[in-house]
Amino acid sequence: MRITEITDQLIDEEVNPKNIDLSSFKVKDTLNPKIFDENQKMKNEIRTRLLMIADDFFDTLELPWVDVTDITLTGSLSNYNWSKFSDVDLHILIDYNEVDENESLVSEYLAAKKNIWNETHDIKIKGYDVELYVQDMNEDHVSTGVYSIMWDEWLVKPKKGDPKIDSKKVKQKASKIIDSYDTILESYYAGEYDKVIRKINTIRQKIKKMRQSGLDREGEYSYENITFKVLRRVGLLDKLSDLETLSYDKSLTM
Repeated sequence: MRITEITDQLIDEEVNPKNIDLSSFKVKDTLNPKIFDENQKMKNEIRTRLLMIADDFFDTLELPWVDVTDITLTGSLSNYNWSKFSDVDLHILIDYNEVDENESLVSEYLAAKKNIWNETHDIKIKGYDVELYVQDMNEDHVSTGVYSIMWDEWLVKPKKGDPKIDSKKVKQKASKIIDSYDTILESYYAGEYDKVIRKINTIRQKIKKMRQSGLDREGEYSYENITFKVLRRVGLLDKLSDLETLSYDKSLTM
């Protein structure tokens, strides 16, 4: 069976809004014991391995003149809301201006390198996927938990709380976006490949703006950010990427 036929089957698998489960967002009593010790310090073997991964990835960027200012762990594994869905969000901080004055070009280059690495490698730490990201040191990063792996200390120490998640809004918003994917599929099967690509770019921008708006207003537990995480967990974001690639290929096939 050809790859395109396999992909056709994958994108047509139903993304059901009824499968939305928010139980994994429940706050835990402790930080993840696989990553941190009882004193909330990162376990040495974890820290050593993450530094090794970051170093190997940075070598692939071929930027020997650029200094790494920090290597951090952020996201749910640096907080009390970790779950089986968590990733090891490994951030390498540099000054984009040291790479080139054109920050847009730098961002695109680093994003491409990150995608190649993440797609080529399947590295797990205690069962959690490692996701790499090169962050501009001058960029505002909203997170209630940030651990400096390089300096072995908390930059933003998480506080255990009892955040209220607006589950009704999350499910309504997620369901609406999932329904729009079904509409895009209709255009795909009608052979309107350019239209599909435009629609996917539009929905991606809406999701991005939605998430950023929530982070700016209420932080990680905003309904918009939780909606983004739900969409990622049910596989919608991956399906959009697969559908975009397949539509592009078919639009150029004779």
